[in-house]
Amino acid sequence: MRPAFERKLLEPRMAAEMVVSMARPLVFTNGVFDVLHRGHVTYLAQARALGSALIVALNSDASARRLGKGTDRPVNPLQDRMALIAALESVEYVTWFDEDTPLRLIMAIRPEVLAKGGDWPIGKIVGAQEVAGWGGRAVSIPFEHQRSTTELLARIRR
Repeated sequence: MRPAFERKLLEPRMAAEMVVSMARPLVFTNGVFDVLHRGHVTYLAQARALGSALIVALNSDASARRLGKGTDRPVNPLQDRMALIAALESVEYVTWFDEDTPLRLIMAIRPEVLAKGGDWPIGKIVGAQEVAGWGGRAVSIPFEHQRSTTELLARIRR
């Protein structure tokens, strides 16, 4: 029997169709979420609290590599990262994008809230202007736990 969380996994082309039936306001966030840690799960719970449902878009493996985090990243492949995020209670659906930014997906999904972590000022959040244009808002959520996947991996490798 397949775990229930697997029904939360969406192909990008299906995401726009599925969000039609989701509770509103809809919150959208994105990231690599390579090695899941307390900072990630706290952030995702806080993002979910900004609306009635949360959809998370993950960078594909190729997209993540283009971010310049290192040639050995992501450590976990996309399907594994998606499964872990989907297993979280705060997450309604998980999808992915292969481009450098999730703008095309944001335009298709049209969330009311666009959330990013506190290291992203509103003016640098991809899609913030577009979301504001249809009456939504972008939110930069301050870090509650100072965690970093890059630092965690460095500790593990030492």
